[in-house]
Amino acid sequence: MHTDTLPAAIAEADAWKWRAFLARTLEADGLFVVAVRTTGIYCRPSCPARKPKPENVTFFTLNREAEAAGFRPCKRCRPDAPSRSQTETALVETACRTIEAAERAPSLAELAADAGLSQAHFHRLFRRIAGTTPKAYAKALRERREGAALEAAFEAGQSVTAAIHEAGYECTARFYEGATERLGMAPKARLGGGSGETVHVAVVPCWLGLALIGATARGVCLLRFGEDEATLRAGLAKALPKARIETGGADFEALLAAVLARIERPESTEELPLDIQGSLFEQQVWTALRTIPAGETRSYSQLAAQIGRPDAVRAVASACGRNPVAVLNPCHRVVAKSGKLAGYAWGIERKAALLARERKK
Repeated sequence: MHTDTLPAAIAEADAWKWRAFLARTLEADGLFVVAVRTTGIYCRPSCPARKPKPENVTFFTLNREAEAAGFRPCKRCRPDAPSRSQTETALVETACRTIEAAERAPSLAELAADAGLSQAHFHRLFRRIAGTTPKAYAKALRERREGAALEAAFEAGQSVTAAIHEAGYECTARFYEGATERLGMAPKARLGGGSGETVHVAVVPCWLGLALIGATARGVCLLRFGEDEATLRAGLAKALPKARIETGGADFEALLAAVLARIERPESTEELPLDIQGSLFEQQVWTALRTIPAGETRSYSQLAAQIGRPDAVRAVASACGRNPVAVLNPCHRVVAKSGKLAGYAWGIERKAALLARERKK
């Protein structure tokens, strides 16, 4: 059967599920299950069994819904067992806990061996699920600890040397290598109360009203919408209370233009550099947001299942609400299970407008 033709028996809202089922899309496992009336069983979307006729198919979001309707799990694809995505997520979470608990950052070889995978496979898996590499995750963890130690030293009136040892460094020379790049300024300046990043910011008009765009040297860290510049800047001060806010700069102007182009064409798949901080769970949710095709939507429960946390629906909704870069992490593509456009920090009207513009392309 041709995958581009939607059978009459399949509702338009279920078109993506039908196509994922026909293509045996592994990434769709956990988002929904497929029940077949003629056999009385339900399967994962990736099930290798022969595909049924569309008029015999019913889609359910959760296993228990299919079982409540009288269907039993397929013995071939085992939809009632932990999905591959859940298993992979558990492996990455374990690796993150290992990195966090270690005094010395574990090597890629050590982490891969613990997971029972090759180094190349584990590296790809970690990056896909966590949104960063194991090395970068360990580096970011060390930098957060450095900053916290320096802040504590400032509050306690301690010396830079004491703060360096508090951060876990055995010698100060190792700490000072690249310290300014890691901390955003020299350690003494950090202790003097100038903590935080340098963030270039602009408030510019766009078709959604005013957009506040902020970026560090590493990438976009904020994208917010509003109607009033003073309100947007007040929110900026609250979000980044210790940052050094600046305007201009050639590199920032180029990035600003790219962000505005993405706002104009939210369906674009061009990747922009991001510098967004969040927990592992939040990073997983934000990474999953970027996999939702333009013009399509997912429910919070589907997103929770996609990251291997089907019982964390409320936490997923909270992570979407804390998304620091609207449109770039397209949280506007996540809706209530009923399909209602609910829960958008920048207004339901903007959410509806973004989806409408994507669907016209």
